Amino acid sequence: MKELQTVSRRRIFSLAAAGLSFASCFELPVSAQKGVPGKASRPVNPDQALRDLLDGNRRFMKGQPLSPRRSPADFSGLAAGQYPEAVVVSCADSRVAPEILFDVGLGDIFVVRVAGNVVSGAGATVKGSIEYAVAELNVPLIVVLGHSGCGAVKAAKQHIEAKDSLPGAIDALVELIKPAVAQSAGEPGDPLENAIRKNVEIGVVRLKESQPILAPRVTEGKLKIVGAVYDLTTGEVVLTGPAKA
Repeated sequence: MKELQTVSRRRIFSLAAAGLSFASCFELPVSAQKGVPGKASRPVNPDQALRDLLDGNRRFMKGQPLSPRRSPADFSGLAAGQYPEAVVVSCADSRVAPEILFDVGLGDIFVVRVAGNVVSGAGATVKGSIEYAVAELNVPLIVVLGHSGCGAVKAAKQHIEAKDSLPGAIDALVELIKPAVAQSAGEPGDPLENAIRKNVEIGVVRLKESQPILAPRVTEGKLKIVGAVYDLTTGEVVLTGPAKA
């Protein structure tokens, strides 16, 4: 028994040393160090979570992604639980893939995708998904992510000008975006890009004021909500305002 205990201790020490050696070779962001089956993630504050995403986007732009934890084995490894450090509310556009453009791994971000990344009037499914991530998973950051050339915003702009409507539920979706077009009218710059940015900003305000889950956490400094726009041409994600709660 004593010999068995000695062997076990040696085995533990050797595995630990190997782990430390591997970790020293690759300095990964906090998000890339998570995902250990059955264990809680390292606690991340809102500012660190935002830095992780923006750092990942810079790697993506440079063509130097780490692409952590994307093998089949990683899926089973996270079956015991999820510990995302951010909610990303993005457009359903096929060219916008938050996990790729932020260079994060499986389990790092909780993505809610809806055409036009609408928040205002989007209903219980969108709001409930966001609130679940904050209340149950303790996510400290929400990013409302628009993108250049957004078709949903473009449709809202076109149909305001044409004073017509679209068939089916598409019309109801476009109606939710029309306030962004109207509020950004007359601003200097490209009218479409202005409306895209305004649509993001409206979503951010709506979430910051959302009771009873989000607004109190924002006030307490436990939750940061920011807006950003992804440029399809350059790959860059740019915040729409100061990076504050």
